[in-house]
Amino acid sequence: MELEAKLEALSEKANKHREVLATEEAAKTALVMPFLQALGYDVFNPSEVVPEFTCDVGTKKGEKVDYAIVIDGNVSMLIECKPINQELSLKHAGQLYRYFSVTDAKFAILTNGALFKFYSDLDSSNRMDEKPFYEFDLSKLKKSDFRNIAKFQRTGFDVDSIVETAASLQMEGAVTKTLLKEMSEPSPELIRLIAAQVTDGRLSPGTKSAIGKHIPNAFKAILREKLNDRLTSAIDEGVDEEPVIASEIETTADEIEGFQIVRAIASEVVDPSRIFMRDSKSYCAILLDDNNRKPIARLHFNSETSRYLGTFDSDKEEIKIPVDATIDIYKHKAKILSRIKAMISE
Repeated sequence: MELEAKLEALSEKANKHREVLATEEAAKTALVMPFLQALGYDVFNPSEVVPEFTCDVGTKKGEKVDYAIVIDGNVSMLIECKPINQELSLKHAGQLYRYFSVTDAKFAILTNGALFKFYSDLDSSNRMDEKPFYEFDLSKLKKSDFRNIAKFQRTGFDVDSIVETAASLQMEGAVTKTLLKEMSEPSPELIRLIAAQVTDGRLSPGTKSAIGKHIPNAFKAILREKLNDRLTSAIDEGVDEEPVIASEIETTADEIEGFQIVRAIASEVVDPSRIFMRDSKSYCAILLDDNNRKPIARLHFNSETSRYLGTFDSDKEEIKIPVDATIDIYKHKAKILSRIKAMISE
């Protein structure tokens, strides 16, 4: 079972059994250990997943972290678990912070089974950052989470690559936090920037105040309009799926390349301007006439370890075909053309 499917199954479990996972041990057994298994770690091999990892630090003797992940003989990650109903704070995980500086670990995870917070030493070498560079809620997985989590799989574990990703996620998080604050409480700098674009005269206190009030309303109006556009499109085309806010969807370079390949194939029997791409959290759909009732193919490219091309048979049932590389889509040209011809003749 591919990583995405395993994580979705765990997500369902986290939502379904949350109330009975009140203890640390329950959270470990039901969610944390299966999460590590999904990443490819052998949780029953004590030389790879070390439970109750102990390492004396200064005057602190006998302290333990719940798990240490060992790769090629080196401690690579430390994991501290809390009950699922407990708020996660480093104040309640001091041993995790202390152990980080005296082991080879480059990453640390603080989790309650549902919420996972990932830490590194981006701010100061060999000293665990006080803020996580990435976090996700297992009960509310987004498309981007699948790609980020996949970086920590046992197969192909690459410290340098993950550190690079961590730095990028840290910066992205800081930018997002700043923008959210500006959306609700515009700073004087943003007000002046906007004012320079919309006014010609002197920036009086009254003008500043008026612009400051309009900025949050403008942000809300933009988001509302985008969401309404998606809702209207879904209603018009009879889509049963729950609409997804655009910011949760990230179209990858591989998905764009896959779309271009399908469109090139389709151009043999139909005007390529009639071929559209519509991305979602689960897959990227390629449609005829931008109509959800006319799917040509689906690109299931979210997983780092496996990807599938979805084609459709004569009964309009999807068939998932494994593809190693995007260019392999050409091998299934006949199926794609057959599907388009069938829709054209309907």
